[in-house]
Amino acid sequence: MISSGDALKSLALEAALSPQEEKLEIGRKKQKLFIGIPKETEFQEQRVALVPESVGLLVANGHRVLVESNAGKNANFDDNEYSESGAEIIYDTHEVFKADIILKVSPPNEQEIKMMKHKQILFSALQLSAQPKSTLVKLMEKKITAIAWDYIEDESGSFPIIRSMSEIAGTTSVLIAAELMSNANEGKGLMLGGLAGITPPELVIIGAGTVGQFAASAALSLGVSVKVFDNSLFKLRRLQNEIGHKVFTSVIQPKVLEKALRRCDVAIGALRVPHGRTPCVVNEEMIKNMKDGSVIVDVSIDKGGCFETSKITTHQKPTFKKFGIVHYCVPNIASRVSRTASYSLSNIFSPLLLEIAERGGCEKIIQTEKGFRHGVYIYKGTLTSSFLGESFDLPYKDLDLLISAF
Repeated sequence: MISSGDALKSLALEAALSPQEEKLEIGRKKQKLFIGIPKETEFQEQRVALVPESVGLLVANGHRVLVESNAGKNANFDDNEYSESGAEIIYDTHEVFKADIILKVSPPNEQEIKMMKHKQILFSALQLSAQPKSTLVKLMEKKITAIAWDYIEDESGSFPIIRSMSEIAGTTSVLIAAELMSNANEGKGLMLGGLAGITPPELVIIGAGTVGQFAASAALSLGVSVKVFDNSLFKLRRLQNEIGHKVFTSVIQPKVLEKALRRCDVAIGALRVPHGRTPCVVNEEMIKNMKDGSVIVDVSIDKGGCFETSKITTHQKPTFKKFGIVHYCVPNIASRVSRTASYSLSNIFSPLLLEIAERGGCEKIIQTEKGFRHGVYIYKGTLTSSFLGESFDLPYKDLDLLISAF
């Protein structure tokens, strides 16, 4: 007679050996995105977040894209191009802000925040220096999840959009200098390039970051004599390695810098600091001693500038003269080449949006991607940036703790 214990063991063995139901991995549920691209209203902002080709890619993947009429006009993209790419052209700004995700280049102003709906997702630049406290408060009141695209990190820990815009600014600064030195712009009639038998022009670059690197690379390709100054030896070494060319480099020693400025034809300010004002390393006396008709392009003017004589100018009136030196001090140089800059932005935004959809929504990617989380400064109405919280005396919470709570 078989005992009850043996019977149970036999049944368990039989169950273990019997065919089992196959367990398949449950795929992630893709999300269809509803994206709104309003027309930029900030002064001198001429870029657009997505170009027609990228809109076409998103629409082909089943996403819905609203584009406000003339949103791409300043970058020379017309409504017809967006329409043919599958976008819905919207003539009422309020309708664009009904989308689930708002994609902008510049931060929203108070009027735009009024049009935003509760629990919306916002992608835009943060622009700490221009961010008023009231803007943050109103975004928090509407339970917005706000992501600063300039603070999103990639796999290497760098900021892809800041780098991209800095590359454009560095190259463009040299082209601007070349224009300003020509007779057509009442310059000294000097060609920014090297010719056999003629001493090449001299260019001083202050700052060895991405802007400085690309300015140096562009100038060297023209045959210009280049000198680069920075207080970071690491950046100076990296610049030489990246451009693959030995150039004169120096830490910022006032006497050495003054001597270089006295002899140069063009000086480019390319210093960048993570927070606060750019240090002013070139005083008036140094500028007075520069050659008459020389050109200063202060790319650092976005954060105050590194030349004492710098003051903000516009694309409409970009230059002024001080001590006989031509100054170009327009913030946001990338907007000067808005079509190129828009393509560059779009090349980063469109794959990011497709990944968000593939992961099942923005919240999922916030939970799983540390680099993306780095760009989140408001999460469902709660401020998560310690820097903003301390700067504006606003309460903030750690994003990792918030994610675990939600």
